[in-house]
Amino acid sequence: MLELQDICFERNDKKILNHINLKLDTKKFYVITGPNGSGKSTLAKIIMGIEKPDSGKIIFNGEDITNKKVDERAKLGMGFAFQQPVTFKGITVYDLLKLSTNKELSKKEACNILSKVGLCAMEYVDREVNKSLSGGELKRIEIATVLARNPYLAIFDEPEAGIDLWSFQNLTEVFKDIQKSSDKTTLVISHQERILNIADEIILMNQGTIQKIGAKEEVFDHIFKSKKCCEEVVACER
Repeated sequence: MLELQDICFERNDKKILNHINLKLDTKKFYVITGPNGSGKSTLAKIIMGIEKPDSGKIIFNGEDITNKKVDERAKLGMGFAFQQPVTFKGITVYDLLKLSTNKELSKKEACNILSKVGLCAMEYVDREVNKSLSGGELKRIEIATVLARNPYLAIFDEPEAGIDLWSFQNLTEVFKDIQKSSDKTTLVISHQERILNIADEIILMNQGTIQKIGAKEEVFDHIFKSKKCCEEVVACER
């Protein structure tokens, strides 16, 4: 489905990603986690084509897409939800969903999509996508635009960032539904335990490398052991 081969990426003489090799299979829900600055969001942007790797290859459904632009990748079946959703003056939620699907979309179909992300459709379908919407509402609308496209690979960059607890709880339920019902592949960048618990596989990153890939029990155990080891080293140095 998706394969990253020896991906490297530097900025200002700093290695952000260091020889990343990764395979994602169809019909799986993946979560990439790790400390701040580990390269999680950069990796997601490189997959989508927002950033270009310095070296390595990206293979999507058997095709080399390393040099393809964002719009070309979108046409091939990739969707991306940003950490900070953008607003659009004069564009309604319905307009945005139609643009996302790139086809005729009835209001009934738009309402069904909004219902999937926990929004009362009649209250939102004709609303303008502007700053009158809360962070949680914008997040769910952006997720709705990704779902509307029904991509082969949907990427969500820290969907919990900047939203309140109530919105986050609803967001978690949305991802549970995606995990249960989707026949495509989902990749979420997150460090929230509730989202990690949904994952079929967790990808643990640190300092630009992948340290562990596996079920949550394996990865959580690895995180715990690494943390304990670091604490022991600090104690010895004292």
